[in-house]
Amino acid sequence: MSYPWLVADIGGTNARFGIVTQSGAQPESVAVLNVAERQGLADAVAAYLADHAGGVRPGAACLAIAGPVKGDTYRLTNAGWSGSVRELSIPHVELLNDFEALAVSLPHLAGDDLTPLGGPAPTAGMVKAVLGPGTGLGVAGLVPAGSGWVPVPGEGGHVSIPCVTDLEFEIVRALRADGLPYVDAEHLLSGSGLPRLYRGLSLVRGTGAKRKTASEIVASEDALSAETVEVFLALLGGFAGNVALTLGARGGVYLGGGVLPRIVARVRDSEFRARFEQTSPALIDYLSPIATSLIVAEQPALTGATAWLAQRAGSVELV
Repeated sequence: MSYPWLVADIGGTNARFGIVTQSGAQPESVAVLNVAERQGLADAVAAYLADHAGGVRPGAACLAIAGPVKGDTYRLTNAGWSGSVRELSIPHVELLNDFEALAVSLPHLAGDDLTPLGGPAPTAGMVKAVLGPGTGLGVAGLVPAGSGWVPVPGEGGHVSIPCVTDLEFEIVRALRADGLPYVDAEHLLSGSGLPRLYRGLSLVRGTGAKRKTASEIVASEDALSAETVEVFLALLGGFAGNVALTLGARGGVYLGGGVLPRIVARVRDSEFRARFEQTSPALIDYLSPIATSLIVAEQPALTGATAWLAQRAGSVELV
C-alpha cells in the first residue's frame, strides 16, 4: 500500500478526514466536513482531497463508518449515505465500523488521551471494550491474538435499555405512551437520545417543558436538564456494565463518542461507576476490578484507522 494514506471517521453528523504521509506518522491536514452538506461519501472524499489535502491521490485508505459494513459496502445508520468504496477509485480501501476503529486505537492511547473513571489501571493483555454516545450509540471489543489485536464490531447500541430504578421504567413507559413503541439503548443513550430522555422525564414530572437539543440540555442549569444528564449517565453505567460482562472486558472499558468529552467532570461525579459495578449484584467482584476510562483524545478513530492500515499493509487483497 503506497503512501499517502487517507484515513476517515464518518459519523451521522460529521465526516473527519486526515492524510498519513509516511510510516509511523500521525494523520495530518485533519478536517471535519458536515455530512448533511455532502451528496455522499465519494463527494465528501473528493471535497476533502481538493480543499484540504492539496489534491493528493491516496494509495490506500481506511474509512471508519458509523454503521454496518460488509466487504466493500457500507451504510450509515443515522444518515443517508450507502454504497461501495469501489466508487472512490482508491487502489486499496479498508472499511471498519467506527467503533471498531476506536477499538483498534485503544493500545495506542495513553496519558492525556484518557481520563480515568474508576477502578484500577487497565489489565494488560486482556479483552477490552469501547462504547459511547455520539449521533448514535456505538460498541466494539478488542481481543488479544498472539502478538496483536483483533477488533470485534457489533451493533450493541440497539439492545434493550438497561432500566433499574422506578424512575427509569416510568420514563420508558411515558415515551411508549407518547408514541415510541420500542425503546432501545440508542434511543436514550446518544446525542439524539438526550432530547428524547429529556422529553420522557418531562412527561413523568409533568413539567410541560419545551423540547431542547442535546447541546442545550448539557449547557442548561435548570433542574430538569440536570436530572436528565444524571439519569443519562446512570443508564450509561449500567449499559457499560452489560458490555463488560458480555465481552469479558477485563482489560478495561473505554468510553468514546462525541457527547461525553464535553462533560468530563459530570461523568466523574455521576452514578456511572456505581451503576457499572452494580450491573449484576452477583458479579460485583468481577466488575469492580475492571478499569473504566473516558477517551478525550482529539481524533481517536483516525488513530485507529491509521493503526489498522499499518497492521494490514501488504497482507490483504485490494478491494
